[in-house]
Amino acid sequence: MKKIHLIYAACLLIGMGACAASVQKQVKDNFDVWKEYNTGAILFEDKAPETLGSDIYHRIIPDAESYIKEQARTVLATLYNSPEDSIPAVHKIHYTLEDINGISAKGGGNGDVTIFYSTRHIEKSFAANDTAKLFFETRGVLLHELTHAYQLEPQGIGSYGTNRVFWAFIEGMADAVRVANGGFDGPNARPKGGNYMDGYRTAGYFFVWLRDNKDPEFLRKFNRSTLEVVPWSFDGAIKHILGKEYNIDELWHEYQVAVGDIQAQ
Repeated sequence: MKKIHLIYAACLLIGMGACAASVQKQVKDNFDVWKEYNTGAILFEDKAPETLGSDIYHRIIPDAESYIKEQARTVLATLYNSPEDSIPAVHKIHYTLEDINGISAKGGGNGDVTIFYSTRHIEKSFAANDTAKLFFETRGVLLHELTHAYQLEPQGIGSYGTNRVFWAFIEGMADAVRVANGGFDGPNARPKGGNYMDGYRTAGYFFVWLRDNKDPEFLRKFNRSTLEVVPWSFDGAIKHILGKEYNIDELWHEYQVAVGDIQAQ
């Protein structure tokens, strides 16, 4: 029962309604479906033990390996229906604390994943000595980077560095997983305007809106569409999942009206 207590403790620290609303489903998924799934070996390495950020991190996350596995299972439960799905193999996750600029990033490949988390960002997030705020940020950042480890990728359209559609899908889905699991400060963190091609939160909130308003399985189906729609495109995936009568740009307009960013015409 230790993991259940950890999840409820996280919700208490975060104080977010979204987390409280989804905790029962997360517990069920993590224990009933994903509890035996091999998330890959977790190698935690503190490369900046002399920094204040390192000290703070160890105080809020005393068992980094277990915590990372916990969040990995949350990501897997958001992206997939079961361990029998087509899931990229992750053999090892080398997670490091480093005294560098930036926030966090995922690297590596072929099942050997690297993720760094900046101790400078930790210190900045903890500037007001707000433990709950830092815990909330740390979990959200980790959900985003772990999504990159386990998500599927578009096929037939190039790569992350060569095709903006590919990039927008990858970064949009990573933030969608974060949104779906209460990893942002609710509507306050949603960027106004823009376009789904902007990726990150702009796309992420849109994808979760599609889940909430069009298909409760949308995020899982959208992830899987990369195997079923080749060459992949946003509109092709939308039509594959929701029906040929739907159009990605029309849905974006509907979403923008629904959230109050533009007026209905």
